[in-house]
Amino acid sequence: MDEALLRWRLVLGEASEGCLGGVGEGEAARVDAALDWLYGRDTEGDAPSGPRSAGSGASQLTVPDWINAIHELFPKRTIERLERDAVEVYGIAEIVTDPRVLEQVEPNPTLLSAVLQTKHLMNEEVLAAARALVRKVVQQLMEELSQEVRSRFLGLVARNRSHRLPRGGPLDLRRTLRGNLSRWDPAARKLYVERTWFHERRNRRLDTWQIILLVDQSGSMVDSMVHAAVTAAILHGLPGVDSHLVVFDTEVVDLTADVMDPVATLMSVMLGGGTHIAKAVAYGASLIKAPRRAVVVVISDFYEGDTPGRLEGVVRELCAQGTQVLGLAALDRNAHPVYDRDLAGRLVQAGAKVGAMTPGELAGWLSETMRGR
Repeated sequence: MDEALLRWRLVLGEASEGCLGGVGEGEAARVDAALDWLYGRDTEGDAPSGPRSAGSGASQLTVPDWINAIHELFPKRTIERLERDAVEVYGIAEIVTDPRVLEQVEPNPTLLSAVLQTKHLMNEEVLAAARALVRKVVQQLMEELSQEVRSRFLGLVARNRSHRLPRGGPLDLRRTLRGNLSRWDPAARKLYVERTWFHERRNRRLDTWQIILLVDQSGSMVDSMVHAAVTAAILHGLPGVDSHLVVFDTEVVDLTADVMDPVATLMSVMLGGGTHIAKAVAYGASLIKAPRRAVVVVISDFYEGDTPGRLEGVVRELCAQGTQVLGLAALDRNAHPVYDRDLAGRLVQAGAKVGAMTPGELAGWLSETMRGR
């Protein structure tokens, strides 16, 4: 079969066999079986993942078989898409509740989110495998975010000041070239550098600041919960930063004691339930030592279930005493905001700042806020 026709046949499934022919045997047949195992679940006229339609034969693949097959047949990017669709589109719980599968899947944030939402269904054997997956994904996120977050806090380069001796800052190339122009050799077309200048690197004042992260643990906030736990661990490791991590639904749980272990933090979170943001902000306010050197970050979708008007009042009091209040509608790598814009607008009127940020952008905002005081 022509390669282009084969691709269409694999996309459309067994129902297109009369027009396009079969896939034959070998690898193409295995690819077709793996795709049909997942996307063959779509009913006619209701295919959320594309035009592929179901075949008539019963699949013989189990979840572990399917995981093994896609890891052999597809590139990493496609594997992640297939596993994501299995969890998010088709709700195949075995992906994250079978220890054999958990040991084989490609660790990624989508599977981490699924583990966090289903861990209450797991026995001890499955939990052990789930923790291993969580640990791998958290480590990946720590490596991705650590340098970005830390660089926003440490070592602001003072570009208008240079020194002859290196003080931790980068080379001041312009001044170095200007200072050595007299040593230019036209014949050799070379500049001989005798003296060098370096930018000064000045430290930001962080020694007395408190950062209080209040994270909504409702089911819709799972991605923000993951990134908040990782970000809190990174911030807690910075010199002079007194950070707190608090999660809430209708109750408030202070996880600061475990903030340096994001895996333990995430595995202890109970996602779902109602949302009492005002109660959480009031608790955060009780932790503040120096109001004008404290930042309260509320990460939520802002669908409040507490007494109407209470949240705006608590935020207004915090802002009046000089505390910075930031409301975040998202905290993940994409920062796609989903939130109650009406309540967010009222919080802005009360003195808070509201937006959607990635962890790096949050770190930048925090460092600029601290530097401005």
